Amino acid sequence: MDFIKNIPTHLDYEGQARAEKLSRIIITLFGAVGLIWGYIIQQFSQTVYILGAGFLLAALLTLPPWPMYRRKPLNWQPARVGEGNASTTKEASKKSKKKN
Repeated sequence: MDFIKNIPTHLDYEGQARAEKLSRIIITLFGAVGLIWGYIIQQFSQTVYILGAGFLLAALLTLPPWPMYRRKPLNWQPARVGEGNASTTKEASKKSKKKN
């Protein structure tokens, strides 16, 4: 179970853009090739099969969080301990005044 919890599941913003661009290129390329091949042999089913293969390839290459999509992670600032949001503290003080 620890192995599954340690699998990274995030992408950085540039990796996400790269994955989206790659998937669009793959699906468009396979769609065009499938359309041409299906027209040549007069079988629309071949077009659908080729497009489906392109979709599966694009999903395999872009859906998992491969390391090539996690090269530039964001460095977040550490959370401040003990300080609440200003609106939260105002609401809390109003509630405590109403109770008294």
